[in-house]
Amino acid sequence: MDSNGNLTAVELFAGAGGLLLGTSLAGFQHLAAVEWEHNCCDTLRLNKAKGYPLIDEDMRIIEGDVRDVDWSFLPHDIDLLAGGPPCQPFSLGGLARAEADRRDMFPAYTGVLAQLKPRAFICENVKGLTRESFHQYYEYILLRLQHPALVRRQGETWEQHAIRLSRAHTSADHEAVRYEVVPTVVDAADFGVPQHRHRVIIVGFRSDVEASWAFPQRTHGRGMLPWTTLGEAIKGVPALNNEARGGEARAYPGHTGSELDKPSKTIKAGVHGVPGGENMIRYPDGSLRYMTVREAARVQTFPDGYEFCGAWSEGMRQIGNAVPVELARVVAASVACSLREDTARKQINTLLSAQIKEVMGHEAAFI
Repeated sequence: MDSNGNLTAVELFAGAGGLLLGTSLAGFQHLAAVEWEHNCCDTLRLNKAKGYPLIDEDMRIIEGDVRDVDWSFLPHDIDLLAGGPPCQPFSLGGLARAEADRRDMFPAYTGVLAQLKPRAFICENVKGLTRESFHQYYEYILLRLQHPALVRRQGETWEQHAIRLSRAHTSADHEAVRYEVVPTVVDAADFGVPQHRHRVIIVGFRSDVEASWAFPQRTHGRGMLPWTTLGEAIKGVPALNNEARGGEARAYPGHTGSELDKPSKTIKAGVHGVPGGENMIRYPDGSLRYMTVREAARVQTFPDGYEFCGAWSEGMRQIGNAVPVELARVVAASVACSLREDTARKQINTLLSAQIKEVMGHEAAFI
């Protein structure tokens, strides 16, 4: 928290900014956003240059590998580290190689976590991370997030590292930094997002933060508010700078498009610039067409004033890789509330301690 009482944040693997915009809506001020993909950085730079209100004017946009960033420009203490490490190693649509995949960026994420020691973190990834075949590695990831300072030694296998982390987890030994971690699998549609998008969200609080935190309760679905439909989401959608596509499409096995009277199927980034078949709208007469970039952005709950750099396929790729803005806002708002409560509690305790010392001092003087 800065001198003005603002909650501060750093974003890793920022992409086109879905998680970043959501945490901004929740009240966090971003000091830096790191992303190694050039077009995504151009999107962030474009919106910052035009003064988009959810992009802090002083936020550093760092194009490059998070492992190479010099963080010395940051203040001593930050409130939140947020980011979604590249999910291809765990995606159902990928090769699912987990720790054997060089795109596994969880070690990089935990490395920054150990270095910056934020009061809290939010980490998002695909539901595939929780598959039974990944169970042991998933538990290992959670242990790394809980004990980020206990780094993997040279020549040590991840299984050996996991055993060492498990021993540390059950011991009372002092560590440089330790986090209490809560992982949750969610469907974005249950929180008002017009899309069925299942993800695992891992939230952690530094051990010195008193936070009785639980994942926010869902607001939509059976017995609650009705899910937001695709038709509702794209109603009155404005044009965008890269709206060259959106034309007729064809279904193919396993990809039949999304119906207007239901939440959209998961918007996908696609492969080699070609979006997945669920980036299509299916009309009641059976006809299909591709979504426009702005329609896909609506499905991912990006605000209408937020723009994306690149042609249609590039815009769709950026949107398909993003965290739904509204889901990010809901999670980040609950984290922000816990952090502010912790700050207030510590301030009150400090004030009470000072008053008690003053009273005891007066009593001693009187005696």
